[in-house]
Amino acid sequence: MAVNSSKAKQQAVLAFADGSFLLGHGFGSHLTRDNPAVGEVVFNTSLYGYQEILTDPSYAGQLMTFTAPHIGNVGCNEEDNESDSVHTEGLICRELSPIVSNFRGTESLEQYLVARNKMGISGVDTRFITTMLRDKGAQMGAIAFGDAGIVDTLVDRARAAGSMEGKDYVKAVACKESYSWNSGAWDLGQGYQTFTEERLSSRPHVVAIDCGIKRNILRLLVQAGFRVSVMPAGVTAEQITQARPDALFLSNGPGDPATLDYVVKPVSELLGRFPIFGICLGHQILGRVLGGKTYKLKFGHRGGNHPVMHLPTGKIDITVQNHGFAVHADKLSHGAIVSHINLNDQTVEGLEVPSARAFSVQYHPESSPGPHDAIHLFTKFYEMVVTGHDRVSA
Repeated sequence: MAVNSSKAKQQAVLAFADGSFLLGHGFGSHLTRDNPAVGEVVFNTSLYGYQEILTDPSYAGQLMTFTAPHIGNVGCNEEDNESDSVHTEGLICRELSPIVSNFRGTESLEQYLVARNKMGISGVDTRFITTMLRDKGAQMGAIAFGDAGIVDTLVDRARAAGSMEGKDYVKAVACKESYSWNSGAWDLGQGYQTFTEERLSSRPHVVAIDCGIKRNILRLLVQAGFRVSVMPAGVTAEQITQARPDALFLSNGPGDPATLDYVVKPVSELLGRFPIFGICLGHQILGRVLGGKTYKLKFGHRGGNHPVMHLPTGKIDITVQNHGFAVHADKLSHGAIVSHINLNDQTVEGLEVPSARAFSVQYHPESSPGPHDAIHLFTKFYEMVVTGHDRVSA
């Protein structure tokens, strides 16, 4: 068991673009008014998994508010990272735990943030923030160490940042070069299973377009039975074809899908040639390929407790969600259908194109963190590739 180093709490400020602000205590890297953390303030209702959330590239450009009252309890470790970096701009919580009490924790959350030049603010009313965002909609914010005297500076920085609409964050988080992935699922006492090239060589080959892909998605593609190659967003249809894939995967990622014509174009050219599976931003990309429009939600869906119904069967899964945009699916081409809806607000959560062997979901079936209700979709994708057709949808 590790204990956070004790030190006097230092005041910090969270300021919003509308001029409101909250005073709290700063922790992590010491960012000042001259170099604050700036991003869209969002909230996540997950009860655990803060490290996975912080390292999810889909959260680039956002200040993450955790609605769970205590954050930091289990510390951090290298195994639970979803990428090489902390992609949230900063962290907002009610209470930072002074104690790390999990046998897998190797450092405190504060130590983890300091090493990655990220800061957080604690001691603020996260219920107030959540209610405000639900009532007024998402807005930009800024956090820094200091007192009320820096509020005006932070408000100006938040206002200058503008909206997430029209912003492309994919170019900043996607890989620059193609690579192969050979790691499978994690087991207690075993760690992550690693597969040799020889063992993977006979498997069906899936090319994953990286728009900010989470590692657990790659692990579950391998676990489902695939050989996985990852290619950067911006790759052409010709380059994908030259890799000789058996299937195409469209990854999660941050920002406005309307800015990603350079991803939509090659997918449009390949639709129907290979089975396709998209998750989150990948779902939005497939929606745009099919002629649908995307739009910004008032405050987004982020958490591990969102009910989603599969329309053909009426089955309901409790899902992990992380998105600020959604798909309008009233005018879809290629015989596409809406397969899933969100029971909270009826937004589109899934698409299927039976004639093209393509499907997508807005939520995260790889969990990490969250329930495992929808993990079977990786098996569905594998079976679609191996058998050449879709089994009964689920």
